[in-house]
Amino acid sequence: MAFQDLLEQVGGMGRFQIIQMAFLLLCNAMVFPHVILENFTAVILGHRCWVHILDNDTVSDNATGTLSQDTLLRISIPLDSNLRPEKCRRFIHPQWQLLHQNGTFSNMSEPDTEPCMDGWVYDRSSFLSTTVTEWDLVCESQSLNSVTKFVFMAGVLIGEIVCGYLTDRFGRRLVMTWSLFLLALMETYAALAPTFLVYCSLRFLAGISTTTILTNTVLLIVEWTTSKYQATVTTLAMLSASIGQIMLASLAYGIRNWHSLQLVVSIPIFFLFISSRWVSESAQWLIINNKPEEGLQKLKKAAQVNGMETSADTLTMEAVRSTMKEELKAAQTKPSLCNLFHTPNLCKRICLLFAIMLPTFGLLLHLQHLGINVFLVQILLGAVKLPVNYVSIWTLNHKGRRISLFFFTSMVGVIFMTIVFLPEGEEIAQGKKGNIFPTFLRIFQVVTTVIQTIGATGLGIIGACGSLGAALAPLLMILEMYSAPLPWIIYGISSILTGLAVFLLPETRNQPLPDFLQDTENEGKFSRKRNQGDTSIKVTHF
Repeated sequence: MAFQDLLEQVGGMGRFQIIQMAFLLLCNAMVFPHVILENFTAVILGHRCWVHILDNDTVSDNATGTLSQDTLLRISIPLDSNLRPEKCRRFIHPQWQLLHQNGTFSNMSEPDTEPCMDGWVYDRSSFLSTTVTEWDLVCESQSLNSVTKFVFMAGVLIGEIVCGYLTDRFGRRLVMTWSLFLLALMETYAALAPTFLVYCSLRFLAGISTTTILTNTVLLIVEWTTSKYQATVTTLAMLSASIGQIMLASLAYGIRNWHSLQLVVSIPIFFLFISSRWVSESAQWLIINNKPEEGLQKLKKAAQVNGMETSADTLTMEAVRSTMKEELKAAQTKPSLCNLFHTPNLCKRICLLFAIMLPTFGLLLHLQHLGINVFLVQILLGAVKLPVNYVSIWTLNHKGRRISLFFFTSMVGVIFMTIVFLPEGEEIAQGKKGNIFPTFLRIFQVVTTVIQTIGATGLGIIGACGSLGAALAPLLMILEMYSAPLPWIIYGISSILTGLAVFLLPETRNQPLPDFLQDTENEGKFSRKRNQGDTSIKVTHF
């Protein structure tokens, strides 16, 4: 914690850190909505086949006006098993005999039907347009709607790996700045995409940028904060994402056209890109990466802004090198990717994060499937974060991570399974709504347990494994075309198995968070010694 001593010397959590953190939290709040944007821009609207007798504006077979629209619909579109008009088929010829009141002809065969040969008619009462109506992603093409979400999450996966390395190589601020520019550019073009393939390509690049920005904002906040406030500022970073969710739902409620909504959330990112030039690079990264003079200048600037002019004058290069001697030595042997996967405890945590991301993003990216008001659910998701974080910290501190994770993940799995087997009705809507809150509670707990201070590359690899689960989540929704409950059953089983797998990890309650890979592997041994020996060890309440 040598660098922490330098931060204390330049003012700790002063004006400099607060100003920088405010901008980075704003970035978080404005960037995170792009992860869940398709909850509103890709809503599947009610639809049916276009039929000549109903939808031809120039020629009408009902010129006398004696038949109602409902009557014409009845003779043009067959009914499904729930006695509702079919969404993907129509009668080849109008079935006039269905107008008879008895509606039964024992000597007649089932009327012939065909797919929607001339397109679809959409119910635009809730949304004027979405990407689904733009490219007719319904019926045989409905799986493409999940593909667009997978493409974005695949971009997140690539971004975790590639940009993690770039962040350690070129710095947090530089990579974040250009990622802001790329995100603004790609998402603005996506609103004007002429084809579905172009749209998917742009969303893929946006996924790479999004995860890079979110990762680097947290790194910059944490690396400029003393250990005393790190848990608090990280919680604030998560809460800023919640504010972004609420903002997105509010905007989507007022803007029902997907092109306009996409532009409204994308264009302001250009202003963040321009403003990011005033963000200071991590002094810790500069010093460790052979740029001690620049790091010293950043520390002096922080001291001056914080009103610590005396500290700024006394801070010298010799003092910096002496204070960070151990950290500079440790930085000479950075862990490789192979080292990351040769550590059993870390591998277990990576697998746990993969398993927990699957149901979490399965729910997060498919709010429409809950069957309730998507605007209300999105706002509730953001608003519930604050009390959830307090409950999370209380359970972690009093019950330990293993028991807490087991309870909440298992509970979520049980709720998923219960939803599947409940009869259709109001009970399902309420049950699914209750499902949301513990899902995000447990993701907070897992992330805080998994993250180690092994640099952005290591953090990127860990995040990539979690993103792999997140990327598979929308693909599983394709199975809904064959069996509606199947994706939710998989999400439920994944949650339950994750809860059981938690007991394979050592308990970290009342233990300091490890700094290096070797510390991670010694956690179990240290924990056992800790239970038998001294109990006055410093705890990170995170």
